[in-house]
Amino acid sequence: MRRGFAALTVGVAALCMLAPASVVGQTSPAAPYVPPRTADGQPDLQGVWQVLNTAAWDLEDHGARLGVPAGRSVVEGGAIPYQPAALARKKENFEKRASLDPETKCFHPGVPRITYMPYPFQIVQQADKVSILYEYLHTVRYVYMNGNPHPRGQIEWWMGDSRGRWEGNTLVVDVIHFTDRTWFDRAGNFHSSALHVVERYTPTGPDHLLYEATIEDPKVFTRPWKISMPLYRRQERNAELFEYECNAYLLEQEWTNPASTFFEKR
Repeated sequence: MRRGFAALTVGVAALCMLAPASVVGQTSPAAPYVPPRTADGQPDLQGVWQVLNTAAWDLEDHGARLGVPAGRSVVEGGAIPYQPAALARKKENFEKRASLDPETKCFHPGVPRITYMPYPFQIVQQADKVSILYEYLHTVRYVYMNGNPHPRGQIEWWMGDSRGRWEGNTLVVDVIHFTDRTWFDRAGNFHSSALHVVERYTPTGPDHLLYEATIEDPKVFTRPWKISMPLYRRQERNAELFEYECNAYLLEQEWTNPASTFFEKR
């Protein structure tokens, strides 16, 4: 009996050695997700979405401190490739973030920062454009489609100018014409008005999008760099955007305590 078992074992082992490596232990790759289509035939990305990470506080690895949760870097490779002088400015921004961060002044946060702030946003699609409505400050972005080019000139807009196209099921958004008065996060990561952002929104399941943004700014960084993170569809049956009116909070604080340093206490 033992001899027969031993012979069988040797035979199976020999067959495994002769079988191609691609067959042994092979598992079928999961088929890529195919999203539903809109009436115009576009991949349907519509819904209310939100991140679940700490990128709004710091894109890179960071520890916890008062009011700040610890988090992992969302930057490909871990670190932002600053030029030496720009890195020195970033460190100064961090030290003075309570007063320098544009968010503390209720400015529009720019792209891509508004995507990973702790507020939901809604995607609405039409044949000629994709509208992105943000809860924060009632901000609205229009992503113009169908080859509609960027306007000429150097224009400085808080949210830039967005032009989109489809690559398969991925919405690709090219964004230029930025002001230099926005940051990427609360840690002082910044850019100049030469910023160029290419966003990619790829559906990976019924309730998930992969968000990627490639960032280029030759005045600040040594090379282009990339961030990525999942976006999650809000699951409430009555999910909707509410109001976050930053100016109202500022006015309320000034009325109740004119001498306060509200944002320095955040």
